[in-house]
Amino acid sequence: MKFDLNNFKWTRQPKSFKVQDDNVSIETLPHTDLWQRTYYHFRNDNAPVLQMDTEEKFFSFTVKTDFSGAHHRFDQCGIVMYLDSENWLKASVEYENERFSHLGSVVTNGGYSDWATTEIGKDSTVMWYRLSRREADYRIECSRDGVNFSQMRICHITKGAGKISFGIYACSPEDSSFTVKFSDFSLSECKWLPHDGQQPDEE
Repeated sequence: MKFDLNNFKWTRQPKSFKVQDDNVSIETLPHTDLWQRTYYHFRNDNAPVLQMDTEEKFFSFTVKTDFSGAHHRFDQCGIVMYLDSENWLKASVEYENERFSHLGSVVTNGGYSDWATTEIGKDSTVMWYRLSRREADYRIECSRDGVNFSQMRICHITKGAGKISFGIYACSPEDSSFTVKFSDFSLSECKWLPHDGQQPDEE
């Protein structure tokens, strides 16, 4: 696949944004988020998402995020694969306070979200993400330099075997707004190699 921002389209357009040949900036609106049910028992489905469609079964998508403008609890931005309100995944850094932020990912299958997260220092204001697809299985990675990537999680998306949509998102769940810049977009052959250990069970 060849990367071209002209192939991307909005699922919920933000109030203010700029799309150029090689970067995108988004200004978030207050009280925007993606979350479904689990633990909090509320449902939020109004974050702006910019993504493209594909039926390609094996690929990797990489993007750099600069979220130095984040300043309020839960301000966040990152990668997303959004199929519908109840089936999606996202990875981001969420601002928590003046001491630390949360680097994490959310996977939502059938209307229930989970959140895998770890604390990182507040000095982290730039992060690269890489989303890799192998049919209905996905891997999310992150990097501080765009070269050395670390695995965040592997997951299965129940409705993720056919045509999907993937891209970027940003939101401010509480009474806040900030501007994020996305750049260094790339699409490539799948960098998540086939497993070389135990063989699959026979079905």
